[in-house]
Amino acid sequence: MRNLAIDAERLWGEIMETAAIGGTAKGGICRLTLTELDKQVRDWFKARAETLGCRVTVDDMGAMFARREGSADVPPIAFGSHLDTQPTGGKFDGVLGVLAALEALRTLVEAGYETYAPIEVVNWTNEEGSRFAPAMVASGVFSKALEKSAVQAQQDRDGVTFAAALDAIGYRGTQACGEHPLSAFFELHIEQGPILEAEGKDIGVVTGVQAMRWYEATLTGQDAHTGATPMHLRKNALVGAARMIEAVDRIGRKYAPGVATVGLIENRPNSRNVVPGSVFFTVDLRHPDDDVLGEMQEEFYDVLPVISGDLRLEFEGKTIWEQPAVQFDPDCIAAVRRAAEVSGYSARDIVSGAGHDAAYVSRVAPSAMIFVPCRDGISHNEAEFSSKEQCAKGAQVLLQAVLDYDRQLAERAGRVTNLDPR
Repeated sequence: MRNLAIDAERLWGEIMETAAIGGTAKGGICRLTLTELDKQVRDWFKARAETLGCRVTVDDMGAMFARREGSADVPPIAFGSHLDTQPTGGKFDGVLGVLAALEALRTLVEAGYETYAPIEVVNWTNEEGSRFAPAMVASGVFSKALEKSAVQAQQDRDGVTFAAALDAIGYRGTQACGEHPLSAFFELHIEQGPILEAEGKDIGVVTGVQAMRWYEATLTGQDAHTGATPMHLRKNALVGAARMIEAVDRIGRKYAPGVATVGLIENRPNSRNVVPGSVFFTVDLRHPDDDVLGEMQEEFYDVLPVISGDLRLEFEGKTIWEQPAVQFDPDCIAAVRRAAEVSGYSARDIVSGAGHDAAYVSRVAPSAMIFVPCRDGISHNEAEFSSKEQCAKGAQVLLQAVLDYDRQLAERAGRVTNLDPR
C-alpha cells in the first residue's frame, strides 16, 4: 500500500534553494561546517521544521533534532544526514538526506498521519571532516566512539577550535551529545559511486559500510637554495612525498577492492627557488574487510621509513581515525527492501565505500541506509548530480521505510497502525 507520496517538485525546489547558501560559480557548494554559511542553512532548516510544528533541539556537538510526536512515549525513529559540504562540494551529498527527511515529515503532517513512535529529522555536525578532522564527529560522539573533549579541542588549519567555532555560530545546545535515545535511524544518500547507474537500478539497499582509517604523516628534510645545492646533497621532502604517494597508490591497487588515497599535501616553504624541507600529507585507506585493511596499514607503515631512509629524511606517521566495517540492522534493511518494492522501484544490495553518520549511529541504534544513483558516480565535486526523479524515488523509499519500521514497533507493542506499507 502506498497512499502517502512525497512532493518531488517541492523537494527539488528546496535542494536548489539551499544550494544558494554557499553556492559556487561552478554550480556546487562550499559550506564548511560551523561557518557563517553553515549557520545560515541551520537557521533555514530550523525555521522550516518549526513551521511543520516540530520542536527543534540541539545537543552540545551542534547536532539538530526536529521532532514530531507520535502516539506512544518511545524513543523516536530518526532520519536525516548532514548539511555541511566539502570546499568544492555538490548540491546533494548529505543535503539530500536532510531535505528528503524534511519532505517526508511534511508529507505526514499534511496527511494528518499519526505515527506510533515520534519521528525526528537530524542534521549531524561536521560529517565531511574537511574543516575539522576526523569526519562524522557529532555522530561519533553520539555513539561514544569519539571522545567529546578531544573533538571539541580539534583545530582547523587556521588554529580555530571546534568548540570556538560552534560557539561562534550559536549552535552549542544544552543536551549532552549521546543522551538522546533512538528507536532506529535511516539515512538517504547519493551513492557517490557508479554501480547503481551502471546497472540501471533505482535504489541501493545499503547493508553495511567498509572499514576505513585515516593517517597523517610528515617528512622532514632541509630547506636549501635550488641553484646552489647539488642534487646529490639535497634532502628534498617533496621527492619523498611523491614516492609515498606512488606507494600509497600501489597499496590500493594491490588490495582491490580496497582503495588508498593521499588527498591533502602541505609543502613547506613552498617557494619556487627553495628545495622543500618539509611536507605534511594525509592518507586514507579503506577496505570491506578489517583484516585486509590491517595489512594495508602495515604495508604503509613499512614503506614510510624505507623511503625516508633512502632520501635521508626524518619521518613521523600516526593514525588519527579508524572505523571498523559496519553491518546494518537486518530489520532496518528489510524495511528498506520492502519500501523499494512497495514503491515499485528496482533495487539491489550494496556496501557503502564512503563513511556516513549511520555507520556510527548503528553502534547505539538499529540503522540502515538508502542510496540513489549519481551521474557518473561523481561526488565531492561541484559536478555532482542526481536527477529530480532519482531524488524523489529515494525520498519516497525513505518515507516508506520509516513507516514500515514504525509499524514493526507498534506490532511489537501490540498496537495497530493505520498504514501497512506492504
